[in-house]
Amino acid sequence: MAETRRRFDPEFRASAVRIVREAGKSIAQVARDLGINSGTLVIWVKQDREARGEAAAGQLAEDERAELARLRRENAELAMERDSPQAIRSPVGQGSAGPVSPVSVAAFIAVQRTEHDVPYAIACQALGVSES
Repeated sequence: MAETRRRFDPEFRASAVRIVREAGKSIAQVARDLGINSGTLVIWVKQDREARGEAAAGQLAEDERAELARLRRENAELAMERDSPQAIRSPVGQGSAGPVSPVSVAAFIAVQRTEHDVPYAIACQALGVSES
C-alpha cells in the first residue's frame, strides 16, 4: 500500500527554516527534532535563501555574477592593451616600427577574441583600426 504524503502548512515551513537560520542548529538536527525528513528541510531552506536573495554556499548572487562578467571583460581588454606591441596599439601603418600588415592585425585580434574573450569591436577600437 502506498504511503500518503504529509502536507505542511506555510507557517510550519517558515518556523522550521527560522529555527535553522537563527538557532545555529544543523538541518539534520532540526529535522530530527521536528520529525521531518532532512531532505525536505534542505529544500525549504534553499527556497528561503533564494526568496531572500541570498546565494547558496559557494554560489554567486545574480548581481555578483553580472559584476564578475563585467570585470572579466574589462580585465581582458586591459590585458590586450598591456600585451599588444606598441606598433599595433597605434593606428595601423602609423606605428614607430613601421607599417603593420592587416593580416597580422587580424591574427592578433583573433587571438585576443579566443584566448581572452575580447569582443571584436573593443579589440578594433583598442588597436585604432576599422571594424571592416
